[in-house]
Amino acid sequence: MELLPDVPRILIEADLQVLQGTRFQPTGFPDIGAASYKLADEAQTAMLLLESEQSVANRLEAVCWDAAKDGLAAPLTGMPYVRVDDSEGAMMTASLLEAHRLNSVYVEHSAFYSDQLVPAIAYDKKKPTDLKRLARALCKYDPNSLIHGTFLESIAGTLRLPRALSGFIEARDVRPAQSGGVKNDRVTPETKDSDRSAKEGYGNVPFHRDEFTAGSITAYFKLDLALIRSLGLGDAVNRFLVALALWKVRAFLDDGLRLRTSCDLDVNGITVKRPAAGWELPSRTALEDALPRLIATIQAESPETFGPSPTRTTYTGK
Repeated sequence: MELLPDVPRILIEADLQVLQGTRFQPTGFPDIGAASYKLADEAQTAMLLLESEQSVANRLEAVCWDAAKDGLAAPLTGMPYVRVDDSEGAMMTASLLEAHRLNSVYVEHSAFYSDQLVPAIAYDKKKPTDLKRLARALCKYDPNSLIHGTFLESIAGTLRLPRALSGFIEARDVRPAQSGGVKNDRVTPETKDSDRSAKEGYGNVPFHRDEFTAGSITAYFKLDLALIRSLGLGDAVNRFLVALALWKVRAFLDDGLRLRTSCDLDVNGITVKRPAAGWELPSRTALEDALPRLIATIQAESPETFGPSPTRTTYTGK
């Protein structure tokens, strides 16, 4: 299984369709609602951002966590991450579950942040930022941060790495499908002459709903191999990071496409756009076989590279 083709990026596209029916509900943004736009072509094709890069990143991270057992997904056993407990020792959260990973406020307000992470990075404002040392520290405590990017602005505004893996979902040739409904109140349907109002939850309350249909829906994924190589972590770690990223894509496409109650999608097919020829996207089964071996290899050959799984710390904030 070839994980590291000699190219700067791997580009993957997945053709999606609505699982049932024809309508779907896209992600919404404050003040603007759905992100619709038109292409600069002769037909001015109507487009829709169905899922943003930020949202897809969150969903790609979510596949790493087994919610039923409240721990790492089985193929990732042994992968480092930080677990944050409360003062009584019960788990509050983990770096894998936080939107900002090791820059989470719950991680920052813990002894781990000041006693382990900051010394490992050893930032010196009088010297150029050592990004390779930053990468080694992130790899030791939470390699997932190397996949989805890092910005440790509480230490220094220069301590940042871009996403190695990014993705988004677009719908093409879209049309609005407007509908609505009503919340019924069997006891107090009318509030006009009452001291009760819809604000308190009384009365029949109509609402509108904006959904869409589309000629096609496509998920796009980009894995930056050049960035991963530039971190200087060695071939074993590079192979692990690429396997982790590709497994995330496979797991998301297999299990994570119920984006919302009214947006449940299915995969029609997957195409590798780059490399152009000669490289195939490994199957989920192959990646799940490879990941435990890659983790074990790193632990055996360079035990200082991976820290505990998990590193436990206690939240000390308010």
